Amino acid sequence: MPDLTSTQWLLAVIAALCIGLTKAGFGGMGMVAVLVMAQILPARASTGVILPMLIVADIFAVTAFRKFTVWSHLVRMLPPALLGIVTGFFLMPCISDENFGPIIGWITLALLALMVLQKVTRPIAASVVEHPGIAWPLGWLAGVTTMLANAAGAVMTIYLLAARLPKYEFVGTAAWFFFLINVAKIPFSAALGLIKPDSLLLNLLLVPALIAGIFLGRWLLGKINQTVFEWLMIAFSLLGALRLIVK
Repeated sequence: MPDLTSTQWLLAVIAALCIGLTKAGFGGMGMVAVLVMAQILPARASTGVILPMLIVADIFAVTAFRKFTVWSHLVRMLPPALLGIVTGFFLMPCISDENFGPIIGWITLALLALMVLQKVTRPIAASVVEHPGIAWPLGWLAGVTTMLANAAGAVMTIYLLAARLPKYEFVGTAAWFFFLINVAKIPFSAALGLIKPDSLLLNLLLVPALIAGIFLGRWLLGKINQTVFEWLMIAFSLLGALRLIVK
């Protein structure tokens, strides 16, 4: 298990809480979790630590929101997403360790730009997502970004918000999508040496914080102004991405 300082343990707990909040409906927290974990561990290794925690959180999210799933959107997005995972698997060994952190930062910036564009041009985004061919490029992009940086949340958020899904249908559909693609990533991440016994031990120790984040998120979902919350998460993610790029 990585030898972490007390500050790093605190950041790891925050990352786990963020993952739980993400699976409860606050998609912007996913990028925060990725960026926080990349500050604690080498950027490439951090992706393997986050993946099992995502799957544990996905199980809770699927169980809690399964009856709200809109399966037609999953059928459209999953095939290109799986192709994107394979693409990301072949790209990852081509990226050096010193460049991996900045690449995660640039991916985050690009996805943040897409999220902001979706928010300020919502009628345009809604008309685009209705085009029958848009699921393939967005699904493929989600697969690539989730394989490289566990950062497909922004892509799926853009798609589901533009599809005008109600809040709970949004969460239920996203829960099943990410559960299926995260499970599909396990053999690829293991083959790259990103999932190891010591990283799994770290995952086990962080599970309580992850579960706490899920329950906190479910409580907040009915109480907080999500628009304000999402803009705050965009701001935090922007700062974290710039730090990775500069670092």
